[in-house]
Amino acid sequence: MRKIILAAVAATALVPTLASAQTAELRNGRQEIRQGQREVRQDVRRSDWQEAREDRQELREDKREYREDWREYRQKNQSAFRKGTWAAPRGYRYAPVRVGVNLNPAFYGNRYWINDPYTYRLPRAAAGTRYVRYGNDVLLINARSGRVLRVYDRFFY
Repeated sequence: MRKIILAAVAATALVPTLASAQTAELRNGRQEIRQGQREVRQDVRRSDWQEAREDRQELREDKREYREDWREYRQKNQSAFRKGTWAAPRGYRYAPVRVGVNLNPAFYGNRYWINDPYTYRLPRAAAGTRYVRYGNDVLLINARSGRVLRVYDRFFY
């Protein structure tokens, strides 16, 4: 019985460590991508086309690895992405949107805000922008005008 209790305590202690390791892996992946983009820009400025080609290949590989890490994170944390049903404002209904569309203010009221984007590992929103839930999608919008800046399609299950 004592061994079972000790194993349960050890497992409980490991779970937060594994979650933070996943988070660190995603954060490091984003940093590698930014660094790769900087290297490509520098190579192009120097007109070093061979090096730019090699750095672009490495950048594509870094992006592929990041997507795989992201899918793995979503798979292991499905409960965070299974939110309740979304209800459109009275008199409206869901219709897919694209970047550049201006949303009606009823769709980006505080009822639809994603207050902690870090929970979903979304990039930090710049000043004057906000993440909102729109159906099963997440939209990054200009908080003043309602203009859609980025669409994360089928984000929630």
